[in-house]
Amino acid sequence: MSKMYDVCIIGSGAGGSPIAYELSNAGFKVLVLEKGKDLKEKDVNKDELAVSRRDMFTPKLQEQRHIINDRNKDGSVTRYDGAEYSWSFWNGSMVGGSSNLMSGYFHRMKPNDFKLKSVFGEIKGANVVDWCISYEDLEPYYEKVERLIGVSGEVKKHKFLEPRSTSKFPYPKLEENGVTVWFDKACDALGFESIPTPRAVLSRNGLDRNTCSYSNFCGSYACATGAKGSARAALLQKCDAEIVTDAFVYKLESDAKKITQVHYYDSDLKSHTVDAKIFVLSAQAIESSRLLLNSKNEFFPNGMANNNGQVGKNLIFSAGGSGQGRFNFEDLNEDEQKELMQRGLFFNRSLQDWYEYEDNNQAFKGGTIDFLFEHANVISRASREFINDEGELIWGEELQKKIHKTLTTSKVLSFEVFNDWLPTDECFVSVDAKAKDKFGVAVGAINLWGHPHDLEVGEHLAKNAVKVLKEMGAKDISYSISSAPPPNLVAGGCRFGNDAKTSVLDKNCKVHELDNLYVTDASFMPTGGSVPYTWTIYANSFRVADVIKKDLI
Repeated sequence: MSKMYDVCIIGSGAGGSPIAYELSNAGFKVLVLEKGKDLKEKDVNKDELAVSRRDMFTPKLQEQRHIINDRNKDGSVTRYDGAEYSWSFWNGSMVGGSSNLMSGYFHRMKPNDFKLKSVFGEIKGANVVDWCISYEDLEPYYEKVERLIGVSGEVKKHKFLEPRSTSKFPYPKLEENGVTVWFDKACDALGFESIPTPRAVLSRNGLDRNTCSYSNFCGSYACATGAKGSARAALLQKCDAEIVTDAFVYKLESDAKKITQVHYYDSDLKSHTVDAKIFVLSAQAIESSRLLLNSKNEFFPNGMANNNGQVGKNLIFSAGGSGQGRFNFEDLNEDEQKELMQRGLFFNRSLQDWYEYEDNNQAFKGGTIDFLFEHANVISRASREFINDEGELIWGEELQKKIHKTLTTSKVLSFEVFNDWLPTDECFVSVDAKAKDKFGVAVGAINLWGHPHDLEVGEHLAKNAVKVLKEMGAKDISYSISSAPPPNLVAGGCRFGNDAKTSVLDKNCKVHELDNLYVTDASFMPTGGSVPYTWTIYANSFRVADVIKKDLI
């Protein structure tokens, strides 16, 4: 007979870890099932090849596949096997999930993000709805995340600064590269408001973790010092939850009203079951929908919690794109050259001047622009130098000299645009009828389409970012705004709402149709705001943890 737990959590990332932390530290018996391994600080490094050319932190696509159905402009759909085209939507498969690999840009959503439809109205072809909670409901939990996860930064008043219950972040801002002064001056000249970017990275020792080492290998890499506020470093290593790794959950069992068991495979493909009073699904937006759709029974013939046909619907990503400009030594004096080449120090600057804006007498919900230096990974930087100015492939000494000159006498400043990916009927998760993973389970099909409105907003933001680069004196400026979805910024599929006919979850992220199943990864989000999702996922999960705690007492 299997052991009975108070809470069983599927997935250990930003959505599951606050539940584990709060409930286990309150004395409840909590089990976390994690598909990946438990990698500690001593197990990770800055191996450039491991991330650029190998699957160090994510499953191999040949073993755990994705099928992508990409909708073309003419309405036709092209089917891609992720393994064949190296198209992956996996993030981090390890204890702590993809929070291990985040850059940690922590912006709160704004009050109007919670009422997009009420403030900006309907948009043809989009399923925009207001949230069933408000910014005020989530604000205390944003503040809690600042303290427990550890956020460093400087609160600077600006037009779209959200209301705060505290006047400053718990940790001072991280050390900055001298080029940030150029940026601030350029913004002043243009009339823009430069914002120091808050980061979930410790600027000094605290929370029983070490300060940042300034390697600048944040994005796509796990942190070797514990400074980054990953779910593992910040929460899971500080709680009494039992964590089982190499545990792939492939099915949920239920009666008409409750989940009764979960089934998972271990690394030897041996099946196990878990009994619990309450189950929390937090496997990542795509995978959570896939698990529910694969868990059919007589009470839920279309998939668990899917009698209303809403599971997997309204999948969203973060819309926008990126751009860059290069600073060359020949355009700089000696002091400026030294500032440019300072190693490791961050370029933590953001713009939110156009979080809301008007164009042709129409109100638009805009977004955020984060500025950062190109990634420190030398493999990806060097790989862009294989072609000379004439468009010819080069190698040997000529290639060596070109790489050396580029890396030592110039530097790229990049920007990333974050704006709403509008939910539509055409972007959703389903289950592929043919493809199976190494466990023999039907894989998720990711059906993609981006609303044209997203591109219009992204273009507006990018053009303003380019103005800053030009004012700073950058050369070779370029940008790209597209409907290509960023796989590390995915949400929706199990949106919450008050109407059980049009949503999967209630306002506390409990499944409408089941009394003991909650979903706390980014699946619950009906719209995504115009910021990275992680802070909001953390905050909402702490909110739900309080609800579950009351339910168990």
